[in-house]
Amino acid sequence: MNAPSTPAITRLGTIHGVGLGPGDPDLMSLRAHRLVTNARHIAYFRKKGAKGRARALVEGLLHPEAVEFPMDYPLTTETPFGDPAYNTALSTFYAECTAHLAALAEGGEDVVVLCEGDPFFYGSFMHLYTRLDGVTPLQVVPATTGMSAAWTATGQPITWGDDVLSVLMATLPEDDLTRHMQAADALVVMKIGRNIDKLRRALRRAGKYEAAWLIEHASTEEQTVQRLAETQGPAPYFSIVIVHGSGRRP
Repeated sequence: MNAPSTPAITRLGTIHGVGLGPGDPDLMSLRAHRLVTNARHIAYFRKKGAKGRARALVEGLLHPEAVEFPMDYPLTTETPFGDPAYNTALSTFYAECTAHLAALAEGGEDVVVLCEGDPFFYGSFMHLYTRLDGVTPLQVVPATTGMSAAWTATGQPITWGDDVLSVLMATLPEDDLTRHMQAADALVVMKIGRNIDKLRRALRRAGKYEAAWLIEHASTEEQTVQRLAETQGPAPYFSIVIVHGSGRRP
């Protein structure tokens, strides 16, 4: 008598890129909360040796049987962006993460990938999405962005009427920053950290330094809101600088 055969997997699992919002758990969407609390497989990015900002946002929410898959960045700021070794290391890293997630999905398992802010807004999940697209089912849950929380923290609208809003990375060369700042009515500048002095110079050259606000840890208990001109020294990498528009209004 032949032994019963193992049933074949007929259902592919879905990889969910779930936006958690800017930091306050109360700003998480109902869909995101439902997926996070019911998930049996959770994946998230983190700096090696750290808990991870995304993982910290869901502390106390995970199912007791959830299996966690931390994805440790092979490097952060120790290798310059322009160094070919930077792209090589990250490409290998994302390929390895993709292979693990795809294997889970092929086995019929759904996976929730935790994403700070919105998954499609300068997030690491995008690098997984492009590699998994067409390989396994994918769903993305949008979220409140960190920049939205930052300008809300200032208590002022970011744009009026026909204002043009530019979102800039402080990692850009100073001349590029200045050019974009001069062309825009309202500004959001992200990824600040060690780029703070370059950012200050660019804002001065664009004539917008006195109007700039620095928001750190937007929407969290550690949130601070200050005029940039009244601050000194470094700023956290995930801080945001805001310059409000002042366009047409009734």
